[in-house]
Amino acid sequence: MTAIADHHTAGTMNPASADYIALDEEWSTHNYHPLPVVLSHGEGSWVTDVEGRRYLDFLSGYSSLNFGHRHPALVAAAVEQLGRVTLTSRAFHHDQFGLFCRELAQLTGTEMVLAMNSGAEAVESAIKVARKWAYQVKGVPEGTAEIIVAGSNFHGRTTTIVSFSTDETARNDFGPFTPGFKVVKYGALDEVESAISPRTAAILIEPIQGEAGVVVPPAGYLAAIRRLCDEHNVLMIADEIQSGLGRTGTLFALDHEGVRADLYTLGKALGGGILPVSAVVGAKAVLGVLKPGEHGSTFGGNPLACAVGRAVVRLLETGEFQERSREMGAYLHAELNKLVGHGVAEVRGRGLWAGVEIAPGGPVGRAASEALSARGVLCKETHASTLRVAPPLVITRDEIDLGVQAIAEVVRPDLG
Repeated sequence: MTAIADHHTAGTMNPASADYIALDEEWSTHNYHPLPVVLSHGEGSWVTDVEGRRYLDFLSGYSSLNFGHRHPALVAAAVEQLGRVTLTSRAFHHDQFGLFCRELAQLTGTEMVLAMNSGAEAVESAIKVARKWAYQVKGVPEGTAEIIVAGSNFHGRTTTIVSFSTDETARNDFGPFTPGFKVVKYGALDEVESAISPRTAAILIEPIQGEAGVVVPPAGYLAAIRRLCDEHNVLMIADEIQSGLGRTGTLFALDHEGVRADLYTLGKALGGGILPVSAVVGAKAVLGVLKPGEHGSTFGGNPLACAVGRAVVRLLETGEFQERSREMGAYLHAELNKLVGHGVAEVRGRGLWAGVEIAPGGPVGRAASEALSARGVLCKETHASTLRVAPPLVITRDEIDLGVQAIAEVVRPDLG
């Protein structure tokens, strides 16, 4: 079993880390509240800080690092492309773009790819496509299209996306908000059905809600949404930015219910933890409504992004990482569930993705995250009492044991 190096006492900090953090505090916008850890290197499931302390990465960039830090195949693809050409803009063709689109479409069983950069851009793109499809194909009167979304969602932080967020921190002081969205309770099928009207363009849904605490919907919920979409000529848009590309043990989280979406938004792991790569993938009959000049991105589908994205596709084509997520995920959940009743109230999730609900009376999420980092495990809370656990898909059983033991010690201080 790999040992975690001795760590500093909680609440103290090496001067080198303190200096870097002071720079961040002085010169950067305070739109994040990171843990007081300053990382400088990473490999596989491990990262190292500026003082040389090693930490087990139990978050993997919110699923961006599904393949671990600096996966050799991904680094090789990036380095090779860096020696050729990195950006052309979409004013010209390049030799990686069409190959990336074809290979990603074939992997996902779709017909067309709209390449972007960040996950929020992918969601914004899907919203635009759904609205245009509603007007041009479904016949919704111009300017009246509606999209149904779920409460407690997280799809990004642009002004349009926070318009349908129910998180006050994301919304407060950012209005006026973009109209055209109906918010229903996640998991409540009757509310979805009641919200559908002749103006409904799409239902935008996370198959598993990540920011909300890795919340899995009731069995049959996603399949029922698919049926409603078919009955009412409504698009189903699956936000698989965190849940997709192997995280839950299948290529898509929707696959657990045998459901297919009309559009998928992808990001995070699509860039291999190397650079931002996102895409909307789906049917030509939907994505094909876009015409030249109606949507774009200077960096979207750039040669470097496409080269790395193609390498990600190759890793997923074998099914190895999906299988690792299933196998290691089953082990992770089995071990975490042993803590239920012992400082943990509930464990939710699928594959190598879990929301660990700390029992009442235990440490709040931020304090728990800080205590974990002091024990050499990096994790992050969401809301007040939930730890999000999402290790790289390359993690081993021994490494899972280390992480779970640290969580046990944090939620049950008497075990430390």
